[in-house]
Amino acid sequence: MGCNCLSCPTCPYEFTVAGAEIFDRKELPRKEIDDVLGGDGAWENVDQTAAQCPLDACGNDKAYFFQLQIRSADEPMTTFYKVCFSF
Repeated sequence: MGCNCLSCPTCPYEFTVAGAEIFDRKELPRKEIDDVLGGDGAWENVDQTAAQCPLDACGNDKAYFFQLQIRSADEPMTTFYKVCFSF
C-alpha cells in the first residue's frame, strides 16, 4: 500500500487520495493554572501557633498554619505555615 486511502469497513471498496496533503492543525487553548493551596482564600480562616520564623531579620514568633492531605491516606498530613505580620 504506502498511500493515503479511504476504505469502507464493510466492503472491500478503497478510494485512493492522491495529490493532496491531508492534515489539520488546531490551536488548543491553554488550561488555567489552578492554585494548589487554594489561592488567596486559603489563609482566611486558619489557626495560629507559636513558631519562630527562620529568618533572623523577621523576628516574628507567631505563624498561621493549615494542614492538607496531599498524599495517600497512609501518609501524614502536610502542614503549611505563613508568618503573622505584626505592624
